[in-house]
Amino acid sequence: MPKVSEEHLEQRRRQILDAARRCFDRKGFHQTSMQDVFTESGLSAGAVYRYFRSKEDIVRAIGVENQRIVTGLLEEMLNEDTLPKLEDVIGRFAERVESLLGSDGPLRLAPAGWVEAMYNPALGPTVRDLFTDTRTWWTKLAERMRDVGRLPADADPRAVGATLFCLVPGFVIQRLLLQDVDAATLRAGIRALTN
Repeated sequence: MPKVSEEHLEQRRRQILDAARRCFDRKGFHQTSMQDVFTESGLSAGAVYRYFRSKEDIVRAIGVENQRIVTGLLEEMLNEDTLPKLEDVIGRFAERVESLLGSDGPLRLAPAGWVEAMYNPALGPTVRDLFTDTRTWWTKLAERMRDVGRLPADADPRAVGATLFCLVPGFVIQRLLLQDVDAATLRAGIRALTN
């Protein structure tokens, strides 16, 4: 039997995740069955189960991918020689999130995943870990802001990080439900608060 390449395995995995996203976006988590994922992906049950044992495994994988995309930008900005102003950090971050909230964007499902994690013990720990990791990056930003004199020396980076992290779900929900807030709005709001 010929060996399957890593590239082929990743393409199949991507095919399943993309199909699941489309199903979740159309029907929600609860109404989507694994059979829906099989049909949408065009793959057999065996092929899908080779990669994911359950719907919760698929949701976890989508959450981890989304979190990497979002925290990757914070990591990039923290590694810049000169730390951008907070309004620029928030603006660039919101632009990235905004680009992921379009009609087929991977972050559109995030609020449903957050709610599901409150009631589903199979997802709760994963979402808590993802939130904790994301908040850690905001805390690192606050530490760097303090270190370069943009926050008082006695500022609590954990409190500042937790506060900045609150912008993320608030922005996502307003963008999806109200559709009248964008990256420029957040940038202007932070500029007004910090000047």
